[in-house]
Amino acid sequence: MPKVPRTSDTIKKTKSINCKSLNKTKKPHQPLSPSNEEKGVVRSLCNKTEVKALRRKLLTLANKYENSSFLNSDPSWFMHQVLGKRNQETIAFIASCLSYGSRRVFIPRIQYLLDCSRSEPYEWIRSGRFALDIPDNDQCFYRLYTNSMLRALLHALQTMYETYGDLENYIRYYANINKDNPQTDAITAIEAICEFFLKHDAIGIVPKNTTSSCKRICMFLRWMVRTDSSVDLGIWSDFIHQRSLIIPLDTHVIQQSLQLGLISSKTASMSVARKLTDKLLEIFPDDPLKADFALFGYGVSH
Repeated sequence: MPKVPRTSDTIKKTKSINCKSLNKTKKPHQPLSPSNEEKGVVRSLCNKTEVKALRRKLLTLANKYENSSFLNSDPSWFMHQVLGKRNQETIAFIASCLSYGSRRVFIPRIQYLLDCSRSEPYEWIRSGRFALDIPDNDQCFYRLYTNSMLRALLHALQTMYETYGDLENYIRYYANINKDNPQTDAITAIEAICEFFLKHDAIGIVPKNTTSSCKRICMFLRWMVRTDSSVDLGIWSDFIHQRSLIIPLDTHVIQQSLQLGLISSKTASMSVARKLTDKLLEIFPDDPLKADFALFGYGVSH
């Protein structure tokens, strides 16, 4: 006779089965995590939105401050006071070399040199007449620059003019500009200028190399290269493209760029200047140094 399972055994087994079944409860629905590609798209859209907003902001400031009134109390004013391409190039270079510290102090020093040249700075240097106005001694001409240091700078320029004609032709020669190679970039021009004055013992005013930000040379190149500006001359635009210009980096530009989130470093080096310029190229693809006026305006308004 087959053994009939007791009722209690059946109940236990059933309970066991039911408990296991109950333990297998379904987990709540988990939404799928976005893929790395999807995250990248979101970040890209955010970045594009941020860039557009920043571009509008900087463009508004640039348009406000890039006008002829900017020339007032600015060293770029001097190149607008002389006639002829070589005179403009010469006084612009001298003005850029002296442009640090207080404008209230260095502007009169630049004016003094322009007065000495009788508004003919190119011929004043090429002929050597500058030696009659600048004594060869260690007395201060402006801040860290002595008369002897300034004479060495002007003498090096005289040598350049006698050899190449002017600064533009020297850079063209250095960069091997010809019909097959019609243009160079700003960093090559900076290297050319640093190398020439180092070789001719004009040290202390022009940087020895491009390790530093070379702020004043970058500013000079902005004056010479940028076109369609009421401030910049653009007389070298045919062989240096304004897209290659590097932002003149000083403590004020660094501070403003940090506030806008454009850079994270406080170091005034060529590396940081080029990184900042790359950021500005995203905002102003063909004219990154238009942002120079915007950063100036941002500093004024903040």
